[in-house]
Amino acid sequence: MKKLFLFLICLPSFCYAGSMNMIGQKGKISEVDRVIDIKMYDNYFTPSKLEISKNETIKFVVHNLGDLVHEFNIATKKMHIKHQSEMALLVEKEILLSNKIDYKKMKEASKKDHSLSHSHSNSILLEPGKKGDLIWKFNTDTYLEAACNIPGHYEAGMIAKIN
Repeated sequence: MKKLFLFLICLPSFCYAGSMNMIGQKGKISEVDRVIDIKMYDNYFTPSKLEISKNETIKFVVHNLGDLVHEFNIATKKMHIKHQSEMALLVEKEILLSNKIDYKKMKEASKKDHSLSHSHSNSILLEPGKKGDLIWKFNTDTYLEAACNIPGHYEAGMIAKIN
């Protein structure tokens, strides 16, 4: 019975890790093939389309030039939709405010629910005027998107297609 209980507890993590491997993996700075600058505005990304080859490792330098907090998240459409409930919870718990991230609340909340730490290797969350880096190895031909999953942003079209 204990083994079954442990299996059921670990299953969500295993499934998430499996889905992450399906879209790629965290890249190493020593293996970066090229750098792409991403600019996030309040309802779109530039560039809005990215051409990336299988097995290419990209360093994304992400700039939030909007007035709101934004996310740059690499995933499939299905994964984005699933992640949106997590982002809505961050807003509900007042961790994500319109133009600020309450890192103290995030740290406390993540002690009870690790998903609230927003520490995904395929994602970066930035306040207005901030810049961050994300290194990702694309090891698949799966159709991907980079998107902002803060409530309402994906629906407004804050998506960059990855070919």
